[in-house]
Amino acid sequence: MNQLYEKESTAFFTKTDGNISSPAGFFAGGLHCGIKRKRPDLGWLYSAVPAQAAAVYTTNQFQAAPIQVTKESIVESGKLSGIIVNSGNANSFTGSEGLRHARLMRKWFAAQIGVNENQVGVASTGVIGEFLPVEKIETGIRRIDKGEGASHPDLFEKAILTTDTFQKRACATLEIGGKTVTVAGCAKGSGMIHPNMATMLAFMTTDAKVEAAALQNLLKQTVDETFNMITVDGDTSTNDMVIVMANGLAGNDTLSYAHPDWKKFAESFAYIARELAKQIARDGEGATKLVEVCVTGAETKKEAQAAAKTVIGSNLVKAAIFGADANWGRIINAIGYSGVQVDEKALSVRIGGISVVEKGMPASYSEDEAHAYLKENDKICMAIDLGAGTCQGTAWGCDLTYDYVKINATYRS
Repeated sequence: MNQLYEKESTAFFTKTDGNISSPAGFFAGGLHCGIKRKRPDLGWLYSAVPAQAAAVYTTNQFQAAPIQVTKESIVESGKLSGIIVNSGNANSFTGSEGLRHARLMRKWFAAQIGVNENQVGVASTGVIGEFLPVEKIETGIRRIDKGEGASHPDLFEKAILTTDTFQKRACATLEIGGKTVTVAGCAKGSGMIHPNMATMLAFMTTDAKVEAAALQNLLKQTVDETFNMITVDGDTSTNDMVIVMANGLAGNDTLSYAHPDWKKFAESFAYIARELAKQIARDGEGATKLVEVCVTGAETKKEAQAAAKTVIGSNLVKAAIFGADANWGRIINAIGYSGVQVDEKALSVRIGGISVVEKGMPASYSEDEAHAYLKENDKICMAIDLGAGTCQGTAWGCDLTYDYVKINATYRS
């Protein structure tokens, strides 16, 4: 599936067809080193100057070796010059040997691009419980070329994929203090996707200069409202992380919460994360439809998000969408076990523009019209009004298809 991007302006930023290396001073690439049979499986990203770094990691208690090594680097230096990524093997649940392999990847890549080891992050994705073929990875890293002419962001996007069916990217530009700033990102993710970080890797770059604490706080807040609001199958992986690098080469004054243009930057940053999250949800293994659930009328934002995530994660709801069945009883059922207290008489539900529940009572609607909406559209929107307050939350997911079972029944073969 090819992603098409039209240049579109918003109040604060302009969406573009750029990529992970569009911000000034960033370079990326990928190659096949032999972990997979044919496809690119080793990717790299680096900045011409050390970049302020921030990251959010999986909540799975078994955090893979690459996450531990990346944490070490960011804690020690606060900055990253590069990230080395492999796909096809997660280097997870591999004990001390896996940790040694992750540190070797860091060491080799740092030497290849001429930076200190503690300025390199490591990421891996793929099968859990198998050791990395480190000799192949070392040979691959030695083939990496530096410099603008050697930057191939398209290959980086391909090298990080596993069961994904398309590459995921987003880019935007904005003006800050008379300087043009670019924010971009790419990601991988298709299965084992669930709120609180899932089998997904996301990389964001910007040439903005950003205060360290502000960048970390912005990333955490943004992840909570984007990547943590998607689900495909309820499984949370051992390897997931989102990393952002801000190298300051745009030449703007340092951004912080006190900066007059902070809101502009934060909105463009959120746009990148939101677009990547939605693309991951759309590419759920075997999925045919992107599903968006918008909950309004909640007493708190947390409750709105909980209700939205529960509905989007319901296998019964997902299966009904695949079958183009407007079975709103499954939606009501999911809301009922979401943990959110709801007054039944205040609850309303719409599927697309079709009202199916109105103030706690079944609405009069055309089953044929609802079936046609679910069958003919590749993006399905559900609107749920809890009728209790003014807070809202949105979650994204996909339908549940026969192909999901086929893909995951034969993942290692």
